[in-house]
Amino acid sequence: MGLLDNTTQAAYYADGNSANYGNYQFTSLEHIINQFMLAYVGEQKIIDKIKRTDVAFHAQRALQELSFDTFKCTKSHEVEVPNTLTLTLPQDYVNYVKLVAVDASGIHQVLYPTQYSSDPTAPLQTGAIGNENFIDADADGSVDLQSESDTWDAYNNGTVETLATDGHDTSTYDELIGGRYGIDPQFAQTNGSFYINDLKGRIHFSSNLGGKTVILKYISDSLGTDDEMQVHKFAEEAMYKYIAHAVLATKANVPEYLVARFKKEAFASKRQAKLRLSNIKLEEITQILRGKSKQIKH
Repeated sequence: MGLLDNTTQAAYYADGNSANYGNYQFTSLEHIINQFMLAYVGEQKIIDKIKRTDVAFHAQRALQELSFDTFKCTKSHEVEVPNTLTLTLPQDYVNYVKLVAVDASGIHQVLYPTQYSSDPTAPLQTGAIGNENFIDADADGSVDLQSESDTWDAYNNGTVETLATDGHDTSTYDELIGGRYGIDPQFAQTNGSFYINDLKGRIHFSSNLGGKTVILKYISDSLGTDDEMQVHKFAEEAMYKYIAHAVLATKANVPEYLVARFKKEAFASKRQAKLRLSNIKLEEITQILRGKSKQIKH
């Protein structure tokens, strides 16, 4: 028996086809555009005439917007922290979800961002202290910069204890008896810390993470090659409604009631997609409730 893409079960499970496992739950952006042009564009239809390039633009914008908070395109990037304690952000990085270190047993240890350090731009200076004589060696009108800031060097060379306790608490990692009241939670762990310099596209790690394996979980906008631009079938209707509303909202002489109608439908279909993709199972909810209250019976 063949599926909609004419792939038989024998061909699906055949050796060498592992790249296509699970692909049936997705549809391509090209397919979305083709189906939209067929169903929404033409005589006696909602949109009488529009260029395919315009539909492709709004389809890509829909894919971006829905990737952020509806079907959340989350990716994982496992790397080893080098001696420089600095990693370059992935090419399709938009925002991070979580950073974890992996111990010898493969257990994730959550890393927390530090709020007390940064990697500022550091111009080269000369002269006495307090005299801001910036260096412009090649006389091109721009100030020369240090390769690394003093702030980053201090963070790079600091130990876990000094990064966590310097100027705050002298015994953060000692065994204390009743002496931790009021401690800042970011100092109450020994996993290490990090901060992200979005301007330079780098992640900086504390010195105790050098040589360790870390996993960066981050959000992308789903744009890329044709194979990467995939839409989950639970969100397919939301894509159509988003594109239709975007097209009608940008066309001239479109009745406001029609724009308002598709704005409402786009919102409703987006909410429905969120519910479907939340993947909440009754058994999982029951398990959580049973763990929280012993009064709930089987």
